[in-house]
Amino acid sequence: MDEVPGALGSSASLALRFGQTIFSSASILFMSFHVEFYSYTSFCYLVTVMGLVIPWSMALGLVDGYAVFFKNLPRRPRVMLFVIAGDWVLACTFLFSSITGSGISFTSCSLLNSKCYRTLDACQPAKLPS
Repeated sequence: MDEVPGALGSSASLALRFGQTIFSSASILFMSFHVEFYSYTSFCYLVTVMGLVIPWSMALGLVDGYAVFFKNLPRRPRVMLFVIAGDWVLACTFLFSSITGSGISFTSCSLLNSKCYRTLDACQPAKLPS
C-alpha cells in the first residue's frame, strides 16, 4: 500500500506536527504580551484551543518520531480513527476561534477604537496572532 504524504508515522507528518506545535506556541506567546486580549471572550477561547492543540501535536509528534526513527508503527483502525477524529475536531475549533478572534480584532480596531485610525501600529499586535 502506498504511503499518503503527511500520514501518521511519516517524516512529513513529523514536520507538520513540529510546525503546528511551534506556531501554536508562538500564537499564545504573542497574545500573552498584549494584556487587552483577555477582555474578549473570543481570545480566551483561542488561548484555550491553543492549549489543547499544543499537547495534542506534541503527543502525535512523539508517535511520528518513534515511527520515523524506529520504522515501527502499528496501524490499528481504532487508533487511526481516534487520531483522525481528534485532528478534525481540533482543526475545526481552531479555525472557528481564529475567525472570531480576527473578526473581533478588526472590528475593534476599525469601529470601536479611534486611535487605530491615527496609528495603524497600535492594531498590529491584535492582528498578528489571529
